[in-house]
Amino acid sequence: MLPKVELHLHLDCSLSYDVVRTLRPEISEQRYRQEFIAPRRCTNLADFLTRAPKGFELMQTEAELTAVTHDVFKQLLADNVVYAEVRFAPLLHTSGGLAAESVVEIVNEATARSIRETGVEARLILCTLRHFTEQQSLETVRLVERFKGTNVVAIDLAGDEAGFPISPHVSAYAFATEKQLSRTAHAGEAAGAESVWETLRLLQPTRIGHGVRSTEDQKLLEYLREQKIHLEVCPSSNLQTNVYEELRTHALDKLYRSGLSVSISTDARTITDITLEEEYEKIRREFGWTDQDFERCNLMGLEAAFIPEEIKKQLARQLSKS
Repeated sequence: MLPKVELHLHLDCSLSYDVVRTLRPEISEQRYRQEFIAPRRCTNLADFLTRAPKGFELMQTEAELTAVTHDVFKQLLADNVVYAEVRFAPLLHTSGGLAAESVVEIVNEATARSIRETGVEARLILCTLRHFTEQQSLETVRLVERFKGTNVVAIDLAGDEAGFPISPHVSAYAFATEKQLSRTAHAGEAAGAESVWETLRLLQPTRIGHGVRSTEDQKLLEYLREQKIHLEVCPSSNLQTNVYEELRTHALDKLYRSGLSVSISTDARTITDITLEEEYEKIRREFGWTDQDFERCNLMGLEAAFIPEEIKKQLARQLSKS
């Protein structure tokens, strides 16, 4: 099994049945599969996202947040992921009475412990969401600044890209730029190339989550390549959200062959019901990728990671051992 880098992984969408059963013994495996895992084909991204609350509803206490964080690290270790960036929206975990800052503290501490126990290197990205207000976005990005120097490394904008405007989040990203905080953002998934242009123009991220519909605009592809904007590509998730009919029509191979900086992730290990190893096997079968292609993608992902150069060099040696 190849060593891997995973940059696009949602904590609250990646609960194994083991941790769900531990937290809620009354949930059977059949019920877990019906409620937590989305159908192979959803109507669209908004339909796909209706499964997300099942995860964060079980992540409202310190014990729950800690258990889910440790569980994700077990999954990463089993998948031979040597470096991961795990993202979550702190404001979704406050209905049990925790303050958003406490939520970040708990996940940050659980991450530090999991890194020590598993040897999997990882960092955290805090998400604001498309349906959040400007104030909620600013609260989220201020948490990124507050935890700067810990395992918290960046801000992300996630959620229903086609259903909600980008305007409430511009000030949060301006704050991130001013404070020199790392930035990624979802775009070019539920909406087309213009969404990517808008996101690049207004939010100035160095990475785009998904970004696959950039292939609809040749000038955009050239811009992404020239500016070295990294695309966090999640193929099976894109099939599930009905961006593509089947893997053979997915943009991944074209983006990679066009010389863009891309890496491969699962997005949501529970909702999509997939591991990164399984994702790799599908890509091998469909596009004929070799170990060298995956290593190259992983090295591109590592180059785009929100970590110091010295850690990148150490991890690159692990990737190249294969």
